[in-house]
Amino acid sequence: MSGTQMASQPSGTSSGNGERTPAGRPQGTERTRTRQLYAPRVDIVETPETLEVFADMPGVTKESVEITLEQRVLRIQGRAEISVPDGASPLYLEYQPGDYERSFSLSEAVDAGGIEARVRAGVLHLKLPKAGPAKAQRIEVRTD
Repeated sequence: MSGTQMASQPSGTSSGNGERTPAGRPQGTERTRTRQLYAPRVDIVETPETLEVFADMPGVTKESVEITLEQRVLRIQGRAEISVPDGASPLYLEYQPGDYERSFSLSEAVDAGGIEARVRAGVLHLKLPKAGPAKAQRIEVRTD
């Protein structure tokens, strides 16, 4: 990745063993849900035109993911549910349902208006287009 185009603000620490990483709670906040909170693991790649973020969020759907951008902070939130066949009830679960949350600070090098997102097979894919160079423009002078 070139420059400081995006800085991750993970909420937890990485264990490096392929397990989901529990997310820490930002200081001074309280959660209203008792579900586990996870920081999704991400891969960030750069192309000449975009930065692309791939976030592992097993169990989320289009309807259960929310992406917001406020003051150049991109926030990803998702809610994963357990999928069991009708009439069945889980007896033993190694993979507990939970919520996902992760934030990234975007630099001015990202065109915030062109961000695209899609989710497929538990992976959220964000395309963050790079902002082009500022174009010179003529400012019209008016009289009163």
